[in-house]
Amino acid sequence: MARNILTVPTTAKLGEIIELRALIQHPMETGYRRSSAGVMLERDLIRNFSCHFLETGKTGEGELVFAAKLFAAVSANPYLSFHTTAFASGTFLFVWSGDNGFTQTERAAIMLR
Repeated sequence: MARNILTVPTTAKLGEIIELRALIQHPMETGYRRSSAGVMLERDLIRNFSCHFLETGKTGEGELVFAAKLFAAVSANPYLSFHTTAFASGTFLFVWSGDNGFTQTERAAIMLR
């Protein structure tokens, strides 16, 4: 399990534009480098990131807020920042997936005031 840091406001006004930030600790190894012993390091990249919003009281996977495809040129510990409009109370679902079966899911709640 990777360590991550999410910055999501806990409250917002209806119609307010809010910034969401996500940082995940991950090596993002390209598979082209060698270790200090001369052995090729295995490729280990995060390939996809998505953020969905699930409104309180509703079911399903929610509305897609932001999605990104990541490639070998992305540095270690990828940081993403994006904006959305607060239109309801609910939960943001952040999902990272990548090589070697890597998947990380985190949630953050927001309430309208």
